[in-house]
Amino acid sequence: MLDIKIIGKGCPNCEKLASLCQEVINEENLQARIDKVTDVNEFADYGVMMTPGLYVNGKLLSQGKIPVKSTLISWLEKAEE
Repeated sequence: MLDIKIIGKGCPNCEKLASLCQEVINEENLQARIDKVTDVNEFADYGVMMTPGLYVNGKLLSQGKIPVKSTLISWLEKAEE
């Protein structure tokens, strides 16, 4: 099961990234759990200096932008292997 963390204060881009992750999970039939990390004091613990941050299975994959859907699909499928 994928452990996905969306790191951000809940801004529109953070919500958009969370929605995109859920969309990919549903379309690709992936087993995953999405958690949101909204405490600013925890951002540095994940290595995130710009939000939104995407953290999958203990690895920071993106920060400060929303990846395109095809890239996100690739990342999540690779992380599931």
